[in-house]
Amino acid sequence: MKKLLLAAAVSALATSAAFAETVRMGTEGAYPPYNFINDKGEVDGFERELGDEICKRASLECTWVTNEWDSIIPNLVSGNYDTIIAGMSVTAERDEVIDFTNEYIPGSPSSYVALAGGSVDLTKGIVAAQTNTIQAGHVAASGATLVEFATPDESIAAIKNGEADAVLADKDFLAPIVAESGGELVFVGEDVSIGGGVAMGMRESDGELKAKMNAAIDSMKADGTLNTMLAKWFKEDTPQW
Repeated sequence: MKKLLLAAAVSALATSAAFAETVRMGTEGAYPPYNFINDKGEVDGFERELGDEICKRASLECTWVTNEWDSIIPNLVSGNYDTIIAGMSVTAERDEVIDFTNEYIPGSPSSYVALAGGSVDLTKGIVAAQTNTIQAGHVAASGATLVEFATPDESIAAIKNGEADAVLADKDFLAPIVAESGGELVFVGEDVSIGGGVAMGMRESDGELKAKMNAAIDSMKADGTLNTMLAKWFKEDTPQW
């Protein structure tokens, strides 16, 4: 099966190998290890490495653009960049506005984190989440009081300074933060499954570009490159293909 998938992907990629296009890759730059800004002021992280490899396989010249999360879909639609590659889970609501490539991260759980030593009621307490995320929607429907923040770092700060009792975010984002907190932060409650896997967001009119991206993603799954990248950036916290 993997050999068939690889052959199909290579064939699709070959049709676009004769020319290069410049594609603007839009990301947030504030959600490690998915994407972040390094000490050189450059976009870095799993999605930078992934995106560069996708563009290489699809014979596309790519540049990187950062955009705040709360306007990342509207600015794709308005043409500020050509893709969203920013840890975005596929949901039916988002799919009504934009299109998605094949998933490059399988569906993974979201988790709650709170200060150690306390007692948190996740259905009646105050829970922080980044605005316009699937986690914010889950908290709003759960009965808890939702407080939203523009960046994931601000949502973490909210539990440290007492603005919130807990934060809900992707577990693979929270895991290194908890591990590096020196026991200050702990996981609480049960993991929750929200939305689908993670994929690139595209304008619905860009079907040809989507096909090239899908062929590259499929070839990376087939030859094991994608699993190698996932293991490098997420260790054991993210499921593989």
